[in-house]
Amino acid sequence: MRVTTDPQFDLLVIGSGPAGQKGAIAAAKLGKRVAVVDTREMVGGVSLHSGTIPSKTLREAILYLTGFRQRAFYGPDYRVDQHITIAELWARVAGVVAREMSVVNHQFGRNGVELLPGAARFVDPHTLEVQGSDGTKLVRAEHVLICCGTRPAQSPEVPCDGKRILLADQLGQIEELPRELIVVGGGVIGLEYASMMAALGIEVTLVEQRETILDFVDLEIVEALSYHLRRLGMTMRLGEKVSGVSIDERGRVSAALESGKHVHGTDLLYTVGRQANSDLLRLEAAGLSADARGKLTVDENYRTAVPHIYAAGDVIGFPALASTSMEQGRLAALHMFGGTPCKSLAVIPYGIYTIPEISMVGRTERDLTKSKVPYEFGIAKYEELAKGQMVGDETGLLKLLFDPVSLKLLGVHAIGESATEIIHIGQAVLSLGGTIEYFRDTVFNYPTFAEAYKVAAFDGLNKL
Repeated sequence: MRVTTDPQFDLLVIGSGPAGQKGAIAAAKLGKRVAVVDTREMVGGVSLHSGTIPSKTLREAILYLTGFRQRAFYGPDYRVDQHITIAELWARVAGVVAREMSVVNHQFGRNGVELLPGAARFVDPHTLEVQGSDGTKLVRAEHVLICCGTRPAQSPEVPCDGKRILLADQLGQIEELPRELIVVGGGVIGLEYASMMAALGIEVTLVEQRETILDFVDLEIVEALSYHLRRLGMTMRLGEKVSGVSIDERGRVSAALESGKHVHGTDLLYTVGRQANSDLLRLEAAGLSADARGKLTVDENYRTAVPHIYAAGDVIGFPALASTSMEQGRLAALHMFGGTPCKSLAVIPYGIYTIPEISMVGRTERDLTKSKVPYEFGIAKYEELAKGQMVGDETGLLKLLFDPVSLKLLGVHAIGESATEIIHIGQAVLSLGGTIEYFRDTVFNYPTFAEAYKVAAFDGLNKL
């Protein structure tokens, strides 16, 4: 094994996903010498190669090829492609991933960020061993930013083989679409993939050990989502836990439930939790330790227990969104080289790309009630909007929660077409401490989904 010593860097970033990208570029723009460690084929991280970008591209391909958005006009049997194959779907994904990977590489090059291909492990708090295809290098850095991401968590009860019993990151390996799919796990990832497969006409059974799905989302939105998923033909087995998975005598995947029931399908997708990749970094050599899921603890400035080592992205846990990871990485770099305290990421929008998509920002009715905060609400239904009629979405809605005295906006919740886009209007008003009078008095383009804010504001004010 060839061992050489590299020149010193001001910052070494472990991982090139959203947090690593933005952290590295922010430091480079401050004139620092920056290197990012990752394998060449994984530039862009899990988010680009098996997470956010592939799954959302897959969703768009499914919506187009199935003609899903046009069925309100042409009937429930309308399809653009009558015989959709897995190859068609993943061809579109591959094109988007290749272009995005090129963008990331270009941004690194333009900002003078050096890519060190390989896998990193700590030797001591300032020294890392980078093992690549051409040997091993020892790299010293004044600061380290850990953005190593996560991988799907596994269970001994679910023997994933990458063929019929799959983890979420293995979905791209299947050779043909399943006829019947069991999805174990009703979190964000499980629900997104389950709804996509159901939209393809696949018989989907969702198994979730909790009694409810998405308990952090507004209850009315969850109820609407559940209704739409059942209309797609999905069976939801809530409050059920899988005790074992096997292939039965007929060659089907069989999931045994603790209640004594059995669920059968041609394939099974296991989407219960994520495990951070920090166990691959030899953290103990840097004086760090992680929890059982590999998550690292950081302070409000994303600094770990070792002052010159920071962490950002999924490796530090909730909210584990690509959007928040980007900002965490950037803020961490600014703090380590500027010393300025990081601003709070309190007003965070959530986008869940189920079919239909849902989005939220701010507080929920459940949260406000528990905190004994008085509130009123206003709702706009897509069926009331000209834009909803035009695109064939008559089932979506936008809900505003606000203080009945000051009229200050408290939360925004949406389900339906463009929910993840229009949520940012509410986010801006929330961030600035605005009232729903802003929506009442603002002129929105017509016809748009954004107009829903005006309709919902009038509905809420009428209640007063």
